[in-house]
Amino acid sequence: MTGPTLALHLRLDGVTDKDGFLARCARDLRFPDWYGRNWDALADCVTDLSWWTEGGEPSGCLLDIQGWSAFRDADPDAAAIAADILADAEAYWAARGRPLVVRYDDGP
Repeated sequence: MTGPTLALHLRLDGVTDKDGFLARCARDLRFPDWYGRNWDALADCVTDLSWWTEGGEPSGCLLDIQGWSAFRDADPDAAAIAADILADAEAYWAARGRPLVVRYDDGP
């Protein structure tokens, strides 16, 4: 990758449901004020990085997720939706030559 690379860490300790997951994304991923804390807003934020201005638009992104299995065990439906959104975002950025890599500590 050339240019700045965005590296973010999502810590899901204590997150047991959709609302907690979306709130933690807002905090840990530094989403903009317009983030609506719903699935559509999550998809918007991970496929449009115009809100991220630190050092210019990134050439790629690494999203490191810790505590995934506990979240997945607590709310399998929400975890499945979140994983689908993140997988779609990976495909979206790959097609544009600016990779997004989502790294789960213990698999999606």
